[in-house]
Amino acid sequence: MAGEEVLFNREAEVIQIPDGDALVIPLGTGGYVMQLLGGNFTVRLDTGHLIRLRGEDADAIGLEVPELAKRLKDTGEPFDVERIWDQLRTCYDPEIPVNIVDLGLIYGCEVIDLPRGKRVDITMTLTAPGCGMGQVLKDDIEYKVMAVPGVFDAHVEVVFDPPWSPDKMSEEAQLELGFF
Repeated sequence: MAGEEVLFNREAEVIQIPDGDALVIPLGTGGYVMQLLGGNFTVRLDTGHLIRLRGEDADAIGLEVPELAKRLKDTGEPFDVERIWDQLRTCYDPEIPVNIVDLGLIYGCEVIDLPRGKRVDITMTLTAPGCGMGQVLKDDIEYKVMAVPGVFDAHVEVVFDPPWSPDKMSEEAQLELGFF
């Protein structure tokens, strides 16, 4: 899949990397799939720009919707906090091939019982305070956590204290990114 040439067969709303700006890519635009992580595609357009295409819009580039992009809500399964962590491990900064949990961006996950279901409050940071993908990551996390059976609401707070550093990464992430 990586390196596969694609052509947009319809307009599609995407996120520009690294700015985080929403764009509409017109029909007929070409590019190459750089990676498929967390159910979303990172595509390098023929213009040289990088974009993130949501997995559910895979048809816009002639590909199948990835399994991770499919919602979990209707499984009928009871709430399990491990499903939240599983969903968080499907979230990626489009520029870094390591999930946000192993990257050390998640500082806390609190589950609160409410009459209508669970509310999940996530505290996280970014690799750099000026990261343009912050809102994109927040939206992706909220979307995926809301897919967990039993979750009624999800909220993400981005904090910069303590600041992120590479020592917050798991050993696997450090190996993947060449820190060892």
